[in-house]
Amino acid sequence: MLDRAYRQRLEADLARWEADGVVTPAAVAAIRGALPATASRFNIPVVVGIVGGLLIAAAFLAFVAAHWLEIARPSRFAILITGIVASNGLGAWFARTERPILADLCASVGAVIFGAGIALVGQMYHLGDDFAGGMLLWAVGALCAAALTSSRGALAVALVAASIWTCMRIIDLDDGPHLPFVALWLIAGALALIWKSRVAAHLVALATLPWWIATAIRLDLFELTPFLVLANGAALLLGGGLALAATPWPRTREAGGVLSNYGAFALAVVAALEVIASNDVLRAGSDGAPPWAIACGVAGTIAAFAVGVLRREAGAAFAGGAMALMMIATVVWPLRQTGEPWPAYAVVLSAMLCLVVSGMLDGSRARMVAGWLGIAGVIAGITWAVQGSLLRRSAFLAAAGVVAIAMAAVLNRLLPRTET
Repeated sequence: MLDRAYRQRLEADLARWEADGVVTPAAVAAIRGALPATASRFNIPVVVGIVGGLLIAAAFLAFVAAHWLEIARPSRFAILITGIVASNGLGAWFARTERPILADLCASVGAVIFGAGIALVGQMYHLGDDFAGGMLLWAVGALCAAALTSSRGALAVALVAASIWTCMRIIDLDDGPHLPFVALWLIAGALALIWKSRVAAHLVALATLPWWIATAIRLDLFELTPFLVLANGAALLLGGGLALAATPWPRTREAGGVLSNYGAFALAVVAALEVIASNDVLRAGSDGAPPWAIACGVAGTIAAFAVGVLRREAGAAFAGGAMALMMIATVVWPLRQTGEPWPAYAVVLSAMLCLVVSGMLDGSRARMVAGWLGIAGVIAGITWAVQGSLLRRSAFLAAAGVVAIAMAAVLNRLLPRTET
């Protein structure tokens, strides 16, 4: 089916073309008649049905929990199995009657009951106190349910459980990232590609954030190292997404676009946090990001530049420039021992400017918005920092403004002009 946003743009274009006399009303009607049906939207009966299903599931779980100790162990286990089978059986019936949203909801409820069953059975039989292991089992079970039913809700449950699992395992690690989560994440990403689902692509992209954040904050919170790790992770998401978006396959192109958008926003947030935190809460100096994180950032930067060179896309090249500048910032930040890090400010601000230009050249609204948010955050961090001279900050911002205007004049000559 056609993307809904494209369908809306097409309808607006058809109305304008018809009003301007470019196409005849008969041609407009023929075009509309040739288009496939759009995906069904949520309507009132569907929404009420979803709420009812959630209430029934909550009532079931509350009833079982209230009488758990009074029920014999075999009966408890049978109740859990019955709940899982009933929810999935009802979902199969909804799928057969062409009610995909309700079918997805039933599969999601079944995945939730499965997780509750793991916790209750573990308590009932006094199993080991490996809570993280239980979350892994829940994630694997929900992921299997998602693969069998194509349920986006079950995929969401699996990714949430997997994120909790990996965060708990990361706390216990002495060094390095928690790589088993990456394998599970790749399986979820493969499902999103097979389904050609934008919703699933968003879920998979979101699942990367807890892993990177937990990996970063496990390090010393009073140094810049966690922020540098996050910057490298954002660069990997942005560069990897751009590389996928440059492939000839529609499924990977759409998934790459989603992934690169999340990478752009993550890069902007990290840029602002680096500036704000460097003035107010962090110690001078830092050991820098670990080698594996730097390798991820470098890989994402190379991927963006490769797309820019091979496909002659200036937008991707500017995105690579933004990531390269953030990588340079990972080296510049630790050099400061006393005073304010003016070179780092300039590098991070330039990176966000490159991100805005990248979005404009590629027509990517997400990248443009991320870049502007990053610029606003960086300027706010420089201006309203608790420490340092406000006069020096004003002089720095004025100098940065002059440089930006000079760059605008140069770009105005180099880039092709369009009639307004």
